[in-house]
Order: sequence, then structure tokens, then C-alpha cells
Amino acid sequence: MAPSPTLSLLLLFAAVATVSSDVPKEKMTHLHFYFHVYYGGPNATIVTAVSPPGNGTFGGIWVGNNILKEGPESSSMLIGRTYDLTVQASIESPSTYLYMLNFVFTTGKYNGSSISIVGNEVVGETMERAIVGGTGKFRMAWGYTISRLISSTGTTELLLVHEHDAYIYHY
Repeated sequence: MAPSPTLSLLLLFAAVATVSSDVPKEKMTHLHFYFHVYYGGPNATIVTAVSPPGNGTFGGIWVGNNILKEGPESSSMLIGRTYDLTVQASIESPSTYLYMLNFVFTTGKYNGSSISIVGNEVVGETMERAIVGGTGKFRMAWGYTISRLISSTGTTELLLVHEHDAYIYHY
């Protein structure tokens, strides 16, 4: 005996309701923080890994372990670190870099979570980069960051402070 159309429809509805109730809700998180980079001196947070041949910068590679803080002041609370790789990959523009980094949060409600970012860095401009993944509270993240240079010292121990806004979509 074949099942009745009403019974088949009820079973189908129950299966759809079960599947759709297991789908996590998408969230959007907006983070605002400051990225402190020290070039040179005893507190350097970025080093040259590969010096390009000749007098240019094309092909240069830098590795960084920079500082994430709540504010632009050096006394601001530490909220995490970056692990980043910068490559001078533009023949046309020596001030344009390919930038790959992880923001790893070490305090607060995002402690142990990270976001992975890839994009161009153009010295002196406001930059938008893609968030391509994350871990912890930001697992399966996507979105974008906007950063801009807000201060720079002109000494041999160069300090650059970037203001970052991250718009993170995740489950």
C-alpha cells in the first residue's frame, strides 16, 4: 500500500524543519583597534627576510610580529599580535605591497580567536583588504578591513600606527 499524499507531505516538512533548525545564524562583528609596527632598533617587530637583488625593492620580503592595541598610544592595552608576510610584488609601484596577515587576539572575549587577511598595502593610502578566514569565534569568517596610517615617527626606530576597522561576518 502506498503512503497517502498527506503523510508524505508531513514527513517532508519534518525533514526540512530538522535540517533548517541546525543551520547556525550568521553574525556581524565590528572591531576597532590599532596596529603598532616598529622598524629597526631593539624593539623591531618587522624584519627583512629577503633583500632583492640590485638597488630596487621588487622581490623584497618582510616578516612581522606586530602589536595590536586598543588605542594609538604605546601605553594602550595589548589585545593581540599579528603574524604577517609582506612582499614587494609590484614592478610599477615600489610603494605597493602584497600583504598577508593573521590578527591573533590574546585578551578579552575574542581571546584565542584570529582573522586572516589578504590584500594590497599602498603606503600612505587608506587600505581595504579582504578577510579570508578565521579561527575560534571567527571560524569561517569573511568580510573586510579598512586601515589608515594615523602616525609615524621619523627616527631610526620607525613607529607606524595604523587604525583598523574590521567588519567580520561569521557563524
